[in-house]
Amino acid sequence: MKNKIEELFNEIELFTANTKEHVEEFRIKITGKKGKLTELFDDFKTIAPELRKEVGQKLNELKNKAQDKINSLKETLENTDDRPKENTDLTLPAKTVSIDSRHSLSIIRNQIVDIFSRIGFTVSDGLEIEDDWHNFTALNTPADHPARDMQDTFYINKNPDILLRTQTSSVQVHVMENTKPPIRTISPGRVYRNEAISARAHCQFHQVEGLYIDKKVSFADLKQTLLYFSKEMFGEETKIRLRPSFFPFTEISAEMDISCPFCKGDGCSICKGAGWVEILGCGMVDPSVLDNCKIDSKQYSGFAFGMGIERIAMLKYQVKDLRLFFENDVRFLKQFKSVI
Repeated sequence: MKNKIEELFNEIELFTANTKEHVEEFRIKITGKKGKLTELFDDFKTIAPELRKEVGQKLNELKNKAQDKINSLKETLENTDDRPKENTDLTLPAKTVSIDSRHSLSIIRNQIVDIFSRIGFTVSDGLEIEDDWHNFTALNTPADHPARDMQDTFYINKNPDILLRTQTSSVQVHVMENTKPPIRTISPGRVYRNEAISARAHCQFHQVEGLYIDKKVSFADLKQTLLYFSKEMFGEETKIRLRPSFFPFTEISAEMDISCPFCKGDGCSICKGAGWVEILGCGMVDPSVLDNCKIDSKQYSGFAFGMGIERIAMLKYQVKDLRLFFENDVRFLKQFKSVI
C-alpha cells in the first residue's frame, strides 16, 4: 500500500493542465467517489493495526496535496482567462517611457542644501504651525512690530497666539533651545505671509535660513560663507556686496547682492541696469536672541542669513512670474527634466 501511495504522490506532483476541463477530469480521477484516493482509503481498513498510524498520516498528506494541486491549477487557469486577449507583435519597438522631473523649487532647494552641507551645515526641520514665542518673541520682534499685524500674518488662534510661521527662523529657535553650541545648521521650508498674490509676491513661499553659533564668530566668517555659497550656486566669477540693513534678530544687519549672472555686472533688464541683484538678508545674531534661547551671549556669538528659494530659482532659470511655481503646469515643469 505504501508503494501505491508513493506512486499517487508522484502522479499528482507531475500533473499539469491547460484547461479547466482537464483539471475536473483529474479531480474525478483522484478524489472522486470512484477515484484512486477513495480506493486507498477503502484498502486502509484492511491493513494491520500497527501500520495504521503511519499509513493514515501519509493518506492525509496525499489528500491535502491532491486538493492543493487542484485548487492551484483552477486559480491559475481562472487568472489566465481573465487576461485580455491580444495579439502582441514582439518585433515592434518598445513604448517610450516618460521620465518625470523634480519641481524646479526642489532642484534649487537640494542644490542649496548640498552646497552648505559641504562646509559642515546640517539640516533642521520644524513645524509650519508655530507659537508666538518661537516665531516672534524669541527673535527680538516686539509686540508692536508690523509683522505681528493680522494683515501680515495668518493667525490660527489668538491668546495664546498660534500662527502659520512667517519665517523658518522659528526652527533655529528650537535648535538653540535644545542644542549646545557650536551650532551650524540650515532650515529649509515653506512659510506663509498675508500678501496679495502677484508676479513678485505670494501668500506662501519657501525659505532657507542658516545659523552658525560658536566662540569668536565674526562678520568676516559670514562674508566668506556667503561668498562661497554664491560662487558655488552662480559660478566662480560671481562677486558679492553687502549693504547695511535692519532685521530685529540681527545686529549688525545687511542685505547681500550678487553681480548679475546674466550681464556679468554690465547692466541689463534683469538687474535693471544696476549690475547687481539682491538675493538674501544676513547679519550677526543679536545678543538678546542668544539670551532668550539660554545661550551665553558673552561667551558665544554667531551669524544668520535667510534667502527665498523662489528668488534663487527665478534667477537661475530666468523665470519672471513667481506664480508659475505654484500652478503645476506640466509644460512649465517639463523644462527642468535635464536637471533631475
